[in-house]
Amino acid sequence: MTRVAAIDCGTNSIRLLVADVINTPAGFTLVDVHREMRVVRLGEGVDQTGVLQTGAIDRTWAALSDYTAILRASGATSVRMAATSATRDASNRNDFVEMVRRTLGQDPEVITGNEEAELSFRGAIGGVAASGGPYMVVDIGGGSTEMVIGTTNNVQVALAGSASVNIGCVRLTERLLHSDPPTEAEIDQARQLVTHVLSEGLDSLPVASIKTLVAVAGTATTVAAAALHLPTYDPAKIHLQRISATQVSEVATLMLGATTAHRAALGYMHPGRVDVIGGGSLILDTLVQLVQDRVHLDQITVSEHDILDGLALSLGQ
Repeated sequence: MTRVAAIDCGTNSIRLLVADVINTPAGFTLVDVHREMRVVRLGEGVDQTGVLQTGAIDRTWAALSDYTAILRASGATSVRMAATSATRDASNRNDFVEMVRRTLGQDPEVITGNEEAELSFRGAIGGVAASGGPYMVVDIGGGSTEMVIGTTNNVQVALAGSASVNIGCVRLTERLLHSDPPTEAEIDQARQLVTHVLSEGLDSLPVASIKTLVAVAGTATTVAAAALHLPTYDPAKIHLQRISATQVSEVATLMLGATTAHRAALGYMHPGRVDVIGGGSLILDTLVQLVQDRVHLDQITVSEHDILDGLALSLGQ
């Protein structure tokens, strides 16, 4: 058993996982010690300016400082921190790296989109039956969307292809969805952009081979909570739930048609997702439709496990 800590710093949120990595006959598994997420919106305005704002870095520092204290107190023997889309795109990312170095005592890994996709796949597939492959794992983040196809026998992973495209819930909302709620013209323009960007990514992948579509991260889990009509957010009820394509579309219509106040009043809605869940659900709905055009799949499997779990597993193997 090895106790490790993983930190995932994305465009919208920063998350911590402290876990014990257990080597079993069926492969490496994780036992959570501490799991936490905070919305810091590190990528606020990056799509327009190309620069990380001082306030965004400060918000991230406050969360990272707390996380560092937690993981040190836990006895974690190794730490891996990944920074994704917003940091890749920012001209002043060295300011962020220096902040992390001073706070955590080591540099973050500013990973590529393909590295992000592989880690998301490894984290997401844990717990999903190996007989359901090949899988396509989709991670809709704040600034980008990662898509990766592969198989697993619960011990080894074989990847068939991956793609990272620069469209995510924060980037799309800041760029096109300005009204409250978005107008039909804004929604149409956003869907056209998303369709174009996602299609380019999907065209580079062997989509026709997949049997199971797995969606991870906050957009997908929030859509699942809505589809399941949960009164509050409950990870245990969301993890590995199957949601139909029709349900995804219905939730996207709901989120895009709701005002900010309406979305904020939903019991399962995290405050940090209120303003971007419309854009995120549009991306997920469009992606499901595009996949259906290429292979007959009428549902998605939603996983609470993703890149954060992949980072932790990589430290214990």
